[in-house]
Amino acid sequence: MANSKLTAIFSLLLLLLLLPADSTLLPEIKQQRKRDEPYVGINIGTDVSNFLSPADLVAFLQLQKITHVRLYDADGGILKALAKTKIRVIISVPNNQLLGIGSSNSTAAAWIGRNVAAYYPQTLIIAVAVGDEVLTTIPYSSPVLMPAIESLYSALVAANLHTQIKISTPHAASLVLDPFPPSQAFFNQSFTSILSPLLQFLSRTQSPLMVNLYPYYVFMQNKGVVPLDNSLFKPLTPSKEMVDPNTLLHYTNVFDAMIDSVYFSMKNLNFTDIVVLVTETGWPSKGDSKEPYAMTDNADTYNSNLIKHVFDRSGTPLHPELTSSVYIYELFNEDLRSPPVSEANWGLFYGNTTPVYLLHVSGSGTFLGNDTTNQTYCVAADDVDPKTLQAALDWACGPGRSNCSEIQPGETCYQPNNVKDHASYAFDSYYQKEERAAGSCDFKGVATITTTDPSHGSCIFPGSKQVINKTSDRVNSTVSSGAGTLRFTSIQTSGSLFGVAARGSGTRYKFGSRLRTSESFDPEHQNIDHYHPALPNDHERQNPNH
Repeated sequence: MANSKLTAIFSLLLLLLLLPADSTLLPEIKQQRKRDEPYVGINIGTDVSNFLSPADLVAFLQLQKITHVRLYDADGGILKALAKTKIRVIISVPNNQLLGIGSSNSTAAAWIGRNVAAYYPQTLIIAVAVGDEVLTTIPYSSPVLMPAIESLYSALVAANLHTQIKISTPHAASLVLDPFPPSQAFFNQSFTSILSPLLQFLSRTQSPLMVNLYPYYVFMQNKGVVPLDNSLFKPLTPSKEMVDPNTLLHYTNVFDAMIDSVYFSMKNLNFTDIVVLVTETGWPSKGDSKEPYAMTDNADTYNSNLIKHVFDRSGTPLHPELTSSVYIYELFNEDLRSPPVSEANWGLFYGNTTPVYLLHVSGSGTFLGNDTTNQTYCVAADDVDPKTLQAALDWACGPGRSNCSEIQPGETCYQPNNVKDHASYAFDSYYQKEERAAGSCDFKGVATITTTDPSHGSCIFPGSKQVINKTSDRVNSTVSSGAGTLRFTSIQTSGSLFGVAARGSGTRYKFGSRLRTSESFDPEHQNIDHYHPALPNDHERQNPNH
């Protein structure tokens, strides 16, 4: 009898050891995972000159096929305009309203009635974010955080909306101390008295833990320690991967390490049934001299790879079965924000709705309406100094090896004979030659991407569908005549996307470093002659100093 008991115990232990990693999750989190597909949303800040009207904003969101947005308040005009659009929205209680709501149940009930019940279900409100990084930015308000959350939840219960709408509060990444290795991470113990009841509430209501995660700030605060490639989701050799010595889990990017550090921190407080929702993440496209890595190339790379990472549903090393949804910061560049420069340059679009850059996310599903596959062009920007534009044209037709034969005298694109039109053709030639890669339409800011075909008359630009159609006709004609086989290089498709405010992370990482440098066109350091259209071979000259 004793032997049979020992055999049963041994079998049970063996079964537990062989169970997959996700079996450690409680049933509630499994239900959430089966019910919710991971998604990419967008934060909408409004510190923008001539901000769009609510109707125009929603029309733009629909045009871009954006399905999830987060507001930093509960703007009634926007909520009304979102009605019957199927766009899901997180609304927010601003920090300056916490005291009133946390100290009065009636104030909380009125807030829910005015900002939730008045619009739901016509407007698909899915969550209420109570405050923003309260514990680390306004700690003096932390005592009213849980009372505010509980009062708002009670108001949702009274309105019978508590099962459809979740309540949580976004946290800064600095709430987690010693985030790498993730297995050693833990929450700042100064906030345990608030975090414990918060996590109990989230577990009880099956609500997510909202966290703002910025690999950009991890990299900037740990230059020489955190490799840029790890921060940008770039492919790594095994020797460059970060390895957690306690779990032997391999981390190929900083983002996953940050998420797992949150899961381990919750586990240290005995909570394993709460999912992480990344309410803010992104990369700035421009910065001052102190932020040299805030550039369009890095912003494009980070956000493009982030989106692919989410839609690949690859999860994290700790939880490969569970992929967190994310909200990219942000929709528009907020040009009214205070310095540093990067603060105004997190957007995927300018305030006039033109893209800051086009994200490369083809194959990631229908993500944005202006995923202009094979329909984007690079042209000269308006109001550029002619000398600077001439230098960029020289580089494109010289070291850049653009095909500038069509802008020679007598050719189809020679007219109008001015530097801007010639530069536009040369820029687009280079852009298409580089398969519309990130950074290939910049030329130190004198070029811009457009979705409008710049072709005119008999002048057909390299990226035009008219070129593609003509090429197709020539191929068909060649094949039918029995000519030799033609080979064409594949063209990478590209699209633009839409998803933080400047938040520090306070992380201390310890792993190997490998920085990547980026080369780009600099008109002030191009030692070449001006391009002369009359010289057909001039575009083949190379600058020995480039």
